[in-house]
Amino acid sequence: MSDGTTGLIVAGRVTDVLPRGLFAVRTENGPVTAGMGREAAHVVRVKPGDEVEVRLSPRDPTRGRIVGRTR
Repeated sequence: MSDGTTGLIVAGRVTDVLPRGLFAVRTENGPVTAGMGREAAHVVRVKPGDEVEVRLSPRDPTRGRIVGRTR
């Protein structure tokens, strides 16, 4: 079982807020649909235009999880 820590981390910009806690993120490699963090205590609050780091899914590189905001 994977603990969810594998996967490439890429930088991108949030372009749109989607339903159910998802965000559209544009990276230099193309678009990614990203979900929020694992735990409610560690929610990363983002809005369109924010620069974020996304951990890509090893199974589907068009999906990932926002792991942090870059300043």
